Amino acid sequence: MPRVTASTDRAATAAPSARAGETTVFRVLLAISLSHFLNDVMQSLIPAIYPILKDDFRLDFGQIGIITLAFQLTASMLQPLVGIATDRRPMPYSLPVGMSFTLVGLLLLSWASSFGWLIVAVALVGAGSAVFHPEASRVARLASGGRHGLAQSLFQVGGNAGTAAGPLLAAFIVLPGGQRGIAWFSLVALAGICVLAFVGSWYAAHRRAVAAGARKPVEATRPNLTRGEITRTLVILVTLLFSKFFYMACLGTYYTFYLIETFDVSVRNAQLLLFVFLGSVAVGVLVGGPIGDRFGRRFVIWFSILGVLPFTLALPYVGLAATVALTVVIGLVLASASSAILVYAQEMLPGRVGLVSGVFFGFAFGLGGLGAAVLGELADMTSLTFVFRLCAFLPALGLLAVFIPDLSAARNRVVSG
Repeated sequence: MPRVTASTDRAATAAPSARAGETTVFRVLLAISLSHFLNDVMQSLIPAIYPILKDDFRLDFGQIGIITLAFQLTASMLQPLVGIATDRRPMPYSLPVGMSFTLVGLLLLSWASSFGWLIVAVALVGAGSAVFHPEASRVARLASGGRHGLAQSLFQVGGNAGTAAGPLLAAFIVLPGGQRGIAWFSLVALAGICVLAFVGSWYAAHRRAVAAGARKPVEATRPNLTRGEITRTLVILVTLLFSKFFYMACLGTYYTFYLIETFDVSVRNAQLLLFVFLGSVAVGVLVGGPIGDRFGRRFVIWFSILGVLPFTLALPYVGLAATVALTVVIGLVLASASSAILVYAQEMLPGRVGLVSGVFFGFAFGLGGLGAAVLGELADMTSLTFVFRLCAFLPALGLLAVFIPDLSAARNRVVSG
């Protein structure tokens, strides 16, 4: 049997469009979306329980920001390293192993007795996410049948739906039982391990089929862009994602506190309103991918990042009902670019799915976590209202989208990968 190599696997994931006879494997896409849902339910549990941890451990906003930083550093900065490693040597069964890190982290979080143990627990949960995302994104591309925007939307909407469900579940499971109630979410991790064992089996079988010649790898191609153009475009894309994640970190970490302090909302109602916002994010991700497949990814990127600016600028100056309505619009519009940016980068760097996913799911997300820590200190020195007013200008970075090249034009002449 021919040896399965990393180059073979990269070639199998690099096609910019569907080749003849290639089909979308929806059972795998749904399984990877479900596992992303379960993974991100547990990830979003952490910011959702901040009000509980703040009271139990008498934390200030700066310490809340440090928890977010520790969680997102492991969840993000490790991802590019995992992506590079799996580009060279794909690891199908690393997926359930990564979920096991999350399981251990949740159990530790439910019994943590000090601020230091909280940091260790959230770091383990973040490490599980770091292992999960690069290979899961690769599986989504392998199963896409060339419909890369749709596949990434299905994959990412699972995560965003999980992110939205976390605060809702926290309101009804963790809030009544306190910190110990977090242990119930270990059952979610166990379910994720089972789903990812199935995904890993399909992935391993797919690689064996490619090696045996039952599936022909698609020749890796890249647009005719210079190295300087590629580097510049990647910097722009990471900057755009940074603005997106920085703003999302602001809302995800401090929205409940903002509602409680500004409008005297109860903790449970604040968590429910956070669920409404995160639900709109999930819908935006689902819609954005197919729109990018149909109308082009540059259009979606431009519209999403810059188009949300008027709404973010208005948010800190309105009442409760308008705040809820604006966050729904912000979630829908801002999230629509997520899959478009990722697929655009994958098409620009074919055969580097793990690296691209690690950088874009990881590095930019980590910068958002760093931003959350800075914003926490700033909120302690000023106010949450000031922080929200300052972050409202972040989407103006969307103007950089004008410098993103048109890949369809660049493919008039392609170069072998």
